[in-house]
Amino acid sequence: MLLDTQSLFSENQAITTGTILSENVVKFGAGDVSFVPILIQATQDFSDLTNLKVKVETSADETFEDVKVLSESTLNKDSLKAGATYPIAYLPKGNKGYIRLSYTVEGTAETTGKVTSGTVAANELSWHEV
Repeated sequence: MLLDTQSLFSENQAITTGTILSENVVKFGAGDVSFVPILIQATQDFSDLTNLKVKVETSADETFEDVKVLSESTLNKDSLKAGATYPIAYLPKGNKGYIRLSYTVEGTAETTGKVTSGTVAANELSWHEV
């Protein structure tokens, strides 16, 4: 995967308890970006939580006062090993201009898990055999 540092939401971000917002908000400008591949990947095993829910959120400005959830997905602790990816493969439709992720820990507070997420040049779903 090729990750662009200008469009990273999280880079080895520790996910501990409650709801944690991605370290970065990415400005795309209003319009359809649903063709842009995204990667949300555990970079360190999760050991304590029950589930980790990830939401892709958008807003018309950086304050996210008018936040809208575009997509969400949940993985359980047994699935959250280093290298595990969420099934959100592309940015969802409905972009208002700015996008961030939110991570919600369900169950016990986490002590070890980390996530990297951002847009990528391509993902395995965008590759076609000729």
